[in-house]
Amino acid sequence: MRIGIIGTGVAGSLLAEALGGAPDLAVEAFERAAPGEHAEAGTGLNIGPNALKALRLHLPARHAALRAASLPWRRWFVDLADGTRLFDLDLLEVAEEPGVRIRWSDLYRLLRAPVAGCTRYAHRLEALEEDAAGRLVPVFATPDGLARHGGFDLLVAGDGRYSRLRKLTAGAAEPEHLRICIWRLLVTEAPDCPYDDYGQWFNGNNRLLSFRVPGGAVYIAGAFPLPEDGQIPEAAKTAAAQAALFTPQGAAPCPAVAWMLRQIAAHLPDIHWARLQVAPLSRGTPDGRVLFLGDAAQAMVPTLGQGATQAIEDGVLAAAVLRAGGGVAGIAALRDPRVEFVRRFSVEATDTMMPGADPVAGTRAKTGEGFRAKLRRLYTEVPERV
Repeated sequence: MRIGIIGTGVAGSLLAEALGGAPDLAVEAFERAAPGEHAEAGTGLNIGPNALKALRLHLPARHAALRAASLPWRRWFVDLADGTRLFDLDLLEVAEEPGVRIRWSDLYRLLRAPVAGCTRYAHRLEALEEDAAGRLVPVFATPDGLARHGGFDLLVAGDGRYSRLRKLTAGAAEPEHLRICIWRLLVTEAPDCPYDDYGQWFNGNNRLLSFRVPGGAVYIAGAFPLPEDGQIPEAAKTAAAQAALFTPQGAAPCPAVAWMLRQIAAHLPDIHWARLQVAPLSRGTPDGRVLFLGDAAQAMVPTLGQGATQAIEDGVLAAAVLRAGGGVAGIAALRDPRVEFVRRFSVEATDTMMPGADPVAGTRAKTGEGFRAKLRRLYTEVPERV
């Protein structure tokens, strides 16, 4: 079988690596970026313990490399903006190993290095054709013009939330916006940051989330409810507006929040603004010729850090199914019930940011056994065999 992977993001890179050397499988990957183009891309992210378990079981070399390039994510605490503690969890109470914290740029380098030999860079998917055998032939725009590299028995969409391959074969995914703004910032030099591991701070429904990542940097994300039209007001994109959102009324912000507000003011032009959204799950085309993985299959809210985490599960488990002789239907049977649970749970866990919700009651409810049981399921239910 000849397999073409469109996009060497998280799922695409891991799929290509895990299929390497498999009998009767020939793999080629295509990446629209040039080599090294994402060297400083993105901000930071946390990857859940379930992704680490998937790598440990199915791709142990990548598990070791990821551990070595990241910081451990073992603790999750939630405070009010004045420092009042609401929730404090050691992840090892609900998981078999810690998660990790890493920069996106470091993650790209880590995952793409093992598959550089089978990757064609600066290839942007433009169209699809068919060869005489009925196989799909992707047409790429390259610096030298249009390029074709023959027909493929299976094409894999690893090209992200706005997947060109999914759009060409199944139509563009229609997102649902949840009336919450989420912005992201990477502070690259933060020697005076007063905290380390994964924390959240609420002021009403407005939430800050932050943690250290390797290289002395700190990742900060802010979230706040949007007006009924669902648009991000330009007036909100100022240091004064953000300070008003996250400063408790009648009290001083705790040292962590005060430090983040200073970083917002100092790095305002570097903030990336977006809206929280989900998109319908789709695993591939009915004819089995196209497979969707990662964000191309299942864009989800980032509340539980499961975007890249589920892409990791997708990549290694899809590879296990393909190596065993299965196809798109087998991957869907294995992955879709799991992904639907994760999607639902992630939206449920977003309740404290929803307009009108009580973040104190909602956060304290998460200390109960019901929420912890779902976390255990989330963090541990990764199959060893397929």
